[in-house]
Amino acid sequence: AGAETVKRAVELDVASRFQESLVCYQEGIDLLLQVVKATKDEAKKHRYRQKISEWITRELYPDLFLSDGKYHKQIRIEENATGFGYEKLFQEYLTEIVSEVWVEDPYIRHLYNFLRFCEMLVKGPCKVKTIHLLTSYDEGNGKSQQISGLEEIQQSLRNYGVTLDIAFSSSIHDREIRFNNGWMIKIGRGLDYFKKPQGRFSIGYCDFDLRPCHETTVDVFHTKHTKKM
Repeated sequence: AGAETVKRAVELDVASRFQESLVCYQEGIDLLLQVVKATKDEAKKHRYRQKISEWITRELYPDLFLSDGKYHKQIRIEENATGFGYEKLFQEYLTEIVSEVWVEDPYIRHLYNFLRFCEMLVKGPCKVKTIHLLTSYDEGNGKSQQISGLEEIQQSLRNYGVTLDIAFSSSIHDREIRFNNGWMIKIGRGLDYFKKPQGRFSIGYCDFDLRPCHETTVDVFHTKHTKKM
């Protein structure tokens, strides 16, 4: 089973479906490690270990496996950098099997940013059916506008067959986005890492790839782990 899974990973690798191949590599290596532990023949055990090591250290993925076996990729967005629209950060992780998304962010205030994120999910190639949003209430007069805006997004998503589940918490402080295919993205500033455009008719107002960003760090993880040999 492990060999077949890795064979599938190689096929995905060749097809440039790198994130899917990563998951298959992880699952296949995990299965083969179990075989290594159960094998009594030292020659076979040595051969298996060499092959597993080869897969782990593939040139395509030099940074995938850290000392604890966890996948971790970090992206540094510099002050005023452009070219970091939501598609740039998220698209490669939105595989066809993604049907459920969790957004935890205490400061969902710029609702157009959240709306733009939802539009990306609706466009696919994923087939999102449910988006869970956990945030906190805006303070003062902004609360009613926040609620009505989120309800409008909720209704609009319903027209596309997507359910937006909204919950509020006064104690939430972490910012993270999770997909049900195992990928998790943490952005230091949450979804609101874009700077305010100079005006409604300035470049970058509609196209987020052209909008300058605040400095922030993006960390990408996968929930599956590869055991150490």
